[in-house]
Amino acid sequence: MRPVQIWVDADACPGPVRDILLRAVQRLKVPIVFVANKALSLPRLAWVSTVQVGAGLDVADRHIATSAQPGDLAVTQDIPLAALLVPKGVVVMDPRGELFTPENIDERLSVRNFMQDLRDSGVTTGGPSSFSPQDRQQFAATLDRELTRLVKQQG
Repeated sequence: MRPVQIWVDADACPGPVRDILLRAVQRLKVPIVFVANKALSLPRLAWVSTVQVGAGLDVADRHIATSAQPGDLAVTQDIPLAALLVPKGVVVMDPRGELFTPENIDERLSVRNFMQDLRDSGVTTGGPSSFSPQDRQQFAATLDRELTRLVKQQG
């Protein structure tokens, strides 16, 4: 059984989340892969790798969806990607620390699709609120709890 691995949908990952992830993987010695369609500037650290995928819609998402395995952890705000990963047994959280679970992913995807339909029809729906210190704290707490659980499950 391979070790827990973290997959990050890095194209839209906030800097504070990236920093929290980097500290966590150094502390717990868990491999992390940042996947993006552009070059990333990350510190050269053990446990940290990057994958630069080609340009195009959902290319990074497809890479993560095909590479992540049960027992891995993924960080993404992309709900369709989360909907692919959750049934595979991947623990998925967004950059604000919310978990996507088998119990909530269908509803989250439905709401996301509804909002997309509204935007496509010209309705202004507004965007997400700015990333706050509370979001950072919630992300760190959820990451610590879930990573610790996954590492313990592995033995």
